[in-house]
Amino acid sequence: MIALGIALLSLAIWLVLVFARDGFWQTGERDTSPLALLPAREEQATWPSVVAIVPARDEADVIARSIGSLAAQDYPGDFRIILVDDSSSDGTAAIARGAGGGRVQVETGAPLANGWTGKLWAVSQGITAAGDVPDYLLLTDADIAHAPDTLRTLVARAVAEERVLVSLMARLRCESLAERALIPAFVWFFQMLYPFAAVNRRGSGRGAAAGGVMLVERQALQAAGGIAAVRSALIDDCAFGALMKTQGPVWLGLTDRAISIRRYDSWDSVAQMISRSAYAQLNYSPVLLAGTTIGLAITYLAPPLLTIFGQGAVRMTAIAAWALMALAFQPMLRFYRRSPLWGPALPLIATFYAGCTLLSAWQHVRGRGGMWKGRVQAARHEEGLPS
Repeated sequence: MIALGIALLSLAIWLVLVFARDGFWQTGERDTSPLALLPAREEQATWPSVVAIVPARDEADVIARSIGSLAAQDYPGDFRIILVDDSSSDGTAAIARGAGGGRVQVETGAPLANGWTGKLWAVSQGITAAGDVPDYLLLTDADIAHAPDTLRTLVARAVAEERVLVSLMARLRCESLAERALIPAFVWFFQMLYPFAAVNRRGSGRGAAAGGVMLVERQALQAAGGIAAVRSALIDDCAFGALMKTQGPVWLGLTDRAISIRRYDSWDSVAQMISRSAYAQLNYSPVLLAGTTIGLAITYLAPPLLTIFGQGAVRMTAIAAWALMALAFQPMLRFYRRSPLWGPALPLIATFYAGCTLLSAWQHVRGRGGMWKGRVQAARHEEGLPS
């Protein structure tokens, strides 16, 4: 009876996720097909002015391609780039100047201020340097390569749909074995937490964004309290999206136009990427950590285990839950051009993510939470201490 109860609970969870979670798994929110419905901005005399803000810390291996792609934007309006060099020691600033030509302005970042994460402190300095001239700010990471029409399409959507924030979930690199196994699930889990359709719904739903590419209306950001309003957020993109949704509609979607070029060639590098903010997602709560671990076990591990070891109604119920899980993962696998056989492997992938969440909590206990580029950001998040 206990086994049957667990199997039924797991199946019920998957029925809710598949049929009552805003279709998060369908990958329908993209920056492709809806673009045909947007008005042709070329017919208008002027385009809004935009300043791109790029925070960078020791990004010598990716910065030339990133800045080069921004400098090559086919954008009819006024556009310039500000890179904030956050104490790099590898020549990031010089490489950026060479790649951006006269279109990039390099600012030397000030020492990290108390109460700020490193990235947001750099972004705040870039926004200050941009001044009150631009209509929009493009907040983008140093490891994102953009197609030539990325900015044009972002601005077109923001203006035509009157969105205060338009954000793209950049296509993450998916070449090594670790990336092929884990990266599609990373985006899939993100969509489960923040269903894009709900984010994009006007007047309701959660606010969220993807930090790699965010086009924000400058005056709306100012009205929301500026970037300082989320200055200590470790998961800064979702906090930023929630902040901006208080000012008006936002939009978040998948894209092929922006590509993350950061490499995660090993299982350890992916684990470090996940564990950097996983415990922050649980508000550093041991109770939520325990509940999440149990929930993951019931949702992902119970179906395959009961399929193998169960009998009769228990096995059939578990098979149904496992099948729903595998089928719901297929659209994301197609988006990343991965084999559909990764679908049945989702329980193993979820187990890896659960382990990374536990690792995140352990790192936090040891005072190493939120480690990025030599900074322990989670500790500062709690204590307000510089790192």
